[in-house]
Amino acid sequence: MTPTTHPAADISPGMTRLLALAAGVIVASLYYAQTLVGPISRETGLSPGAAGLIVTLTQIGYALGLLFIVPLGDLLENRKMVFVLLLATSAMLALAAFSSSAWLFLATSLGIGLGSVAAQVLVPFAAHLSREVTRGQTVGKVVSGLLLGIMLARPAASLVADHFSWHAVYGGAALAVFGLAFVLRARLPQRTPGASLPYGRLIASMWTLLTTTPVLRRRAAYHAGMFASFSLFWTVTPLMLASPVFHLSQTGIAVFALVGISGAVASPFAGRLADRGHTLYATAGALLLGVVSFALPLAAPGSRALALGLLGLASIVLDMGVAANLVLGQRTIFALGAEVRSRLNGVFFALFFAGGAIGSALGAWVFAHHGWHAALLTGMAFPAAALLYWGSEWALRRRLTQSARVHLP
Repeated sequence: MTPTTHPAADISPGMTRLLALAAGVIVASLYYAQTLVGPISRETGLSPGAAGLIVTLTQIGYALGLLFIVPLGDLLENRKMVFVLLLATSAMLALAAFSSSAWLFLATSLGIGLGSVAAQVLVPFAAHLSREVTRGQTVGKVVSGLLLGIMLARPAASLVADHFSWHAVYGGAALAVFGLAFVLRARLPQRTPGASLPYGRLIASMWTLLTTTPVLRRRAAYHAGMFASFSLFWTVTPLMLASPVFHLSQTGIAVFALVGISGAVASPFAGRLADRGHTLYATAGALLLGVVSFALPLAAPGSRALALGLLGLASIVLDMGVAANLVLGQRTIFALGAEVRSRLNGVFFALFFAGGAIGSALGAWVFAHHGWHAALLTGMAFPAAALLYWGSEWALRRRLTQSARVHLP
């Protein structure tokens, strides 16, 4: 099979905006349930002990999709693949909206996670449509849309559920994803990859890519640390905001969550730095932002207003670090070859997604047993560890540079 070549012209601004919007709308489906666990579990009859399955099964579905569906982007025609995935996601969201039993809602949660990996087919698609010299900026803009979808999903779900019901959240999402499927089918160019591997060998090749690609392992480790801190922060901070210390309502917590979305503006800047060859030091800056974001609330004074302000600033700084580091990572791995981009992206996301799951679970446990400050210190430890690991890359680069200078004639 001969791969379809992309046009000589760079990706248009309109197409970039469409892909960014699409990525945000799709990935938002993963996060609506996080603020709706209470009302959903009450209406569907889930016990408090089993309510966590609502979020967990969505995440499991997404992880399975990253490992077993996203790699097909290196094998199947991408536009058709995205269209089918979005129709399936829309159907799952619609079933969730009309669910009245626990087993049906949990099954649709798994399906929503599986279908939502369409977003991770679109990001390599954007890289494919871009020229090498602007690929980082393009990926940065699309990732900005993806991160905005993540950040807006939770407050939007809370506000809609407060004024209508959780059913309206899922019903509206089903319509949005259904409409998006047809828009993308009409606007996206065809892209048929050149790979002709059987499916089993395609999946097996992901392990080979992981074991033979040091830069993939390193970038995944960096972002696993950042995403662990991000997940921890947004797991424990709403609990803290609802506590007697701040005593915010669900609407107040939703408004607070909106503050952090400004951090997504870091994505295009990070992409521009990567395009100019500054990935190494930009990565250190992103990881350092992660450390600083947890230091800010640790230094909060006794004043409730100042403490809340510092916490809001911390959310912006953390989201900037996460956004920048994600773009730097994807820009780096997408440079490894167009024929394996979907598989690289699947491995990359699956690994750092595991970091996010660890951060969320550990954060909730530490907060419950040891309190707010212990949770903040735990959150700080993840990007700090990644920054220490970055030091080994910096040291290696420095040795190679010095060695090259010694051998110059």
